[in-house]
Amino acid sequence: MRFSATLGRYLGRHFLLSFLAVFLLLSTVAFVVDFVELLRRSASKADVTFGLVLDMSLLKLPFLASHMVVFSVLFGAMIAFFRLSRSREILVVRAAGLSAWQFLAPILALAFLVGVVKVAVLNPIAAATLSKFEQIEGKYLRGRSSVMAVSASGVWLRQADLQGQSVVHARQVSSRDMEMYDFIIFLYDLQGRFTGRIDAAKARLENGYWHLYDAWLTGPDRPASHEREYTVRTELTVAKIQESFAAPESVAVWDLPRFIRVLERAGFSAVRHRIYFNTLIADPVLMCAMVLFAATFSLGHNPRRGGSTLVAAGALATVVVLYFLSDVVRALGTSANIPVVLAAWTPAGASTLIGMSMLLYAEER
Repeated sequence: MRFSATLGRYLGRHFLLSFLAVFLLLSTVAFVVDFVELLRRSASKADVTFGLVLDMSLLKLPFLASHMVVFSVLFGAMIAFFRLSRSREILVVRAAGLSAWQFLAPILALAFLVGVVKVAVLNPIAAATLSKFEQIEGKYLRGRSSVMAVSASGVWLRQADLQGQSVVHARQVSSRDMEMYDFIIFLYDLQGRFTGRIDAAKARLENGYWHLYDAWLTGPDRPASHEREYTVRTELTVAKIQESFAAPESVAVWDLPRFIRVLERAGFSAVRHRIYFNTLIADPVLMCAMVLFAATFSLGHNPRRGGSTLVAAGALATVVVLYFLSDVVRALGTSANIPVVLAAWTPAGASTLIGMSMLLYAEER
């Protein structure tokens, strides 16, 4: 039997309405939980107001909502299939000679489109708001802001102590032993007035100080002097510098390739960002896998006989296991034990193959 476009629109509308309802519900729950957690964290901060906490929660909401999409696709599809099964419409469609693959086609296409919208539209919004959230969180809740910025011209660091503050620039970095080349320190006093500059061919970050090689010291109203080796105190550590990297989630998908190139040109590893970028590209495939799982769990189940809660629990357990395995594979990719593409695409690829196998098995029973 030929597939009807009217039937496709009808099935797709059922899926979209269920998806949107679940998405709004899960996003609301995530917002409330995060808001309460931020209230708890800010309880001891006198300068953090209720309005600021609310603003922070709203800024983080797009990021939280993006994580709810995969669950919404799974449970939205299950709800749509349950409703169609309860009304016997699935039975009529199957009796008309349509296979599961035929009436799943419009829903799979919509799930793929949802994944594309998540990556192309929701991700840039979430990245921008999350970056702003992290700035506010660092200032008011953590008591520190980012000390590092990476640009096409190299690496910029900011450090402060009781004597003043300084800005550090290096054209290239060896992240393995934290050696920096074409190194410059701009020195300022507590009032922000420029007090001097130090240029060095190479600098190494040691425990509590910069060890400079072939350094030139200059300042206002004093001649330049040369030192073969020179040390400058600092409170920066390797851990603080690494923590100051822009998290992959705070960089929009459109900017990630350029950011990765800048990181690698500066001498830092961009494995985490590469894995995250490839994971985003694989998201539409993962959404299709969720529809296949939903079809497997719900099409063979008759809601009139009960047990829907058990079926939903099985689906949730499947997604939890999937996320756990994804984290394991991603950790292996980050540690360079497996290739980046394999680490990023394994969850989506494996889920799709498993979902197809389960559905084929259910069709042949």
